[in-house]
Amino acid sequence: MSKPVYGKSTKRSIEVEQPSALQWVLIIGMVIFLAWTPFQTGLFNGQMLDFERPIFWAAILACGIGVLWFAAYFKQVRLEDQRDWLAVAVLLLPLSYVVSLAGAASHYLAMNMVVIQGVQAILFITGLYLLRHPVGNRIIQAAIMAVAYLIVGFGLLHWFGQGKTAGAIAQWFSNTVANGIYTNAVMTDSNGLRLTSVFQYANTYAAFLMAFLFAAVFFITSSRKAYAQAFHSFMLVPIIVSLLLTLSRGGLVMLPVAFVLLLLFLKPAQQILWMVHLGVAGAASLLISKPVTDLGLQLNESFSGSGALKGWGYVLGVSALVGLVGWAIQRYAAPVLENAFHKWSDRKGSTLWIPIGSVVLGGLLIALFIGTSLKNLLPDNLSTRLDNINFNQHSVLERFTFYKDAMKVVGDYPIFGAGGGAWAALYEQYQNNPYTSRQAHNFFLQYFIEVGIVGFLIFMSFILYIFYKYIRGYFKSGEAQQRSHFLYMIVVLSILLHSILDFNMSYVFIGILVFLGLGGMAAAMDHQPVTRLKLSPSTAKGVYAALAGIGLILLLITSIRYVQASSAALDARQVAKTSTSFEEIKTVLEKDLKIRSSHPDSVLLLSSLYSTAYQQTQDEGFYSQLIALLNDALEDEPYNKAMLSRLMQAYELKGQQDKAFALLTSHAYKFNWDIEWHEKIINQAFELGYQSLGAGALDAKDKYFREGIATFRHVQEGVEHLKTLPEGQMQGRPFEITPTMILNAGKMNYMINEPEQASSVLALGLQEDLSQPLQQDIAAWYLAALQKQEQGDPDLMNKLKQVDPTAEERIQSWSQLQF
Repeated sequence: MSKPVYGKSTKRSIEVEQPSALQWVLIIGMVIFLAWTPFQTGLFNGQMLDFERPIFWAAILACGIGVLWFAAYFKQVRLEDQRDWLAVAVLLLPLSYVVSLAGAASHYLAMNMVVIQGVQAILFITGLYLLRHPVGNRIIQAAIMAVAYLIVGFGLLHWFGQGKTAGAIAQWFSNTVANGIYTNAVMTDSNGLRLTSVFQYANTYAAFLMAFLFAAVFFITSSRKAYAQAFHSFMLVPIIVSLLLTLSRGGLVMLPVAFVLLLLFLKPAQQILWMVHLGVAGAASLLISKPVTDLGLQLNESFSGSGALKGWGYVLGVSALVGLVGWAIQRYAAPVLENAFHKWSDRKGSTLWIPIGSVVLGGLLIALFIGTSLKNLLPDNLSTRLDNINFNQHSVLERFTFYKDAMKVVGDYPIFGAGGGAWAALYEQYQNNPYTSRQAHNFFLQYFIEVGIVGFLIFMSFILYIFYKYIRGYFKSGEAQQRSHFLYMIVVLSILLHSILDFNMSYVFIGILVFLGLGGMAAAMDHQPVTRLKLSPSTAKGVYAALAGIGLILLLITSIRYVQASSAALDARQVAKTSTSFEEIKTVLEKDLKIRSSHPDSVLLLSSLYSTAYQQTQDEGFYSQLIALLNDALEDEPYNKAMLSRLMQAYELKGQQDKAFALLTSHAYKFNWDIEWHEKIINQAFELGYQSLGAGALDAKDKYFREGIATFRHVQEGVEHLKTLPEGQMQGRPFEITPTMILNAGKMNYMINEPEQASSVLALGLQEDLSQPLQQDIAAWYLAALQKQEQGDPDLMNKLKQVDPTAEERIQSWSQLQF
């Protein structure tokens, strides 16, 4: 048997043929797709109506690419070697999400993820075949780099206050432009302004920049044309400056890790060249980072044409200088280094020494910038962020909390997971403290939650197999073959590494880059025939047509219908703002709900219409439709807090307080840290228990009161638990005992003949200032509980009588009550 050759097939010659007409159409379609997708907020799966329609449009376009792939490559499907079978294996990824639908915490979010996984599978299969072709490979790589550089320039336009200029261009093909400006291309948080470009999230932009920083250096050192070397060198400064402007600590932490891992794939001369290029560009970027930062902060407050020109002058001027230096290094220094290290490169382990040295050098540089006055060269906001890089910093502690909580979810849904979007649906039930985060900030854990052990093993086996085969083939091949697909390795490795710390893969565009990159790696990997699963060509085509073809048709139909549903939901939202016609709004909503019966936004809007109509007309038909709508939707969305609250309100409309309370208590475990939910339980428990007491239903009274008291104790335990959080970790949302809760809990203890517990609870709410009626009531009931125990507090009694002369009488009468 002949030895397989990296990046080539001994059985087919598709790699050396010129592209056919269909292949050219596919290539053009891919380029357009890659150019369009990032400007739709990176196709962020934000689990909200506002974000979903571009994702479904992208799925329709991806299906078009899939159809073109079928037309161009279906005849070449043989299912003979390992690469071909990967085109089958990738179908298991969306299939694992389909399986997880059976136990999905949110059918709405889970179906969205099925669509997204289908898109990624299409891009992988297309890359697997298209990127074997040298022409297709070169064009797609050029398109990826061009789009990346456009995104960098787009971000800097916004940093220099020229958002309207960028928006005027982007509005022709992006739905993220509002009032002529791309939304949140520069975001503001507690750290100040942060550059996000198309993503609206600085950390994901940092991951993207990290990947394409290394990609740019790779093309500088691998290109043979002077203009390519100079151009890619020119882009290093804008990328590094943009990376600094994201203020992303995760990006700065993961950058050296990815860099060292990538160095292991290079020969010593190339390793030195990478370090030199990054060193030159990094030093130049740091020199201008302070004025560029200050100008950006000023220009986003008040735009000035001269200020923007000055900012561009800094960036473009230094970039041009670095571009020239980069070309000179490749022209004069690179050949010398390659000759000098030629013999060393052949030695075993020669690729390890420089990466090890770079780790030491990098550690020293970080120590210098963090621990010495060198950090004064940096902008104040970046210097502050560097100072805060430690394991006791709140974002690190919070991420560790997310990860621990994520494993609790896995423990309850171990085999097939809780469906796509499960973290967003379930995290409030499992959270350690009342943070708000609909993303787990770790792609792998989030994936594990969604598809369980089975799906996660399939996914990890898939990507690790590709990495293994690619790396094995890489080190067996010649330099030209190594260079041919290394861009994909850079992009995939960099993004997946950073995704250990963040939710980059929740951006479908980032997922597209990763799966297209995995396809590129698989296209180049060292492959062998698969003899155990050998099929005849006709059988292979039939099997694959049945699997992929049916899946593609289903995905296309689903995506088209979901676009219709999303459009109807958005239209209904707009109609509701301008129209008071019940029928007009309902007609639009029903277009959505006929397709997606539990679409949350439309369910909530229609339930609001039914509720208003019932209140105005007292027509039982409206009420029946309201209850049926919410109950049906909650079967698919059992963790949707807004729907549960709306159903409780519906019961209250009919005076069915007992039903509303039962719903409130039975779902309380899902929202352990929602203080408003618990306060409502305590308050309603008192009201219902008091009504039962008045009606002589003592068993019902005790039931309601004990439910309220148990909830109060749960809140007390939660408050105590929050005191144990590590120093530096933020609590999140407010979670504390309120005076109203104290009063009602104390009264409930009192009315089930537990005066000791009542006085203990009420003592928590005593204050010096008794000017407010609520504080007077707490003090009065506290004194009554003491009298019940034949105790007293004369000082408090005198103080209370000064603001309420009738207090002693009331207290005396309460203390004599028998329950």
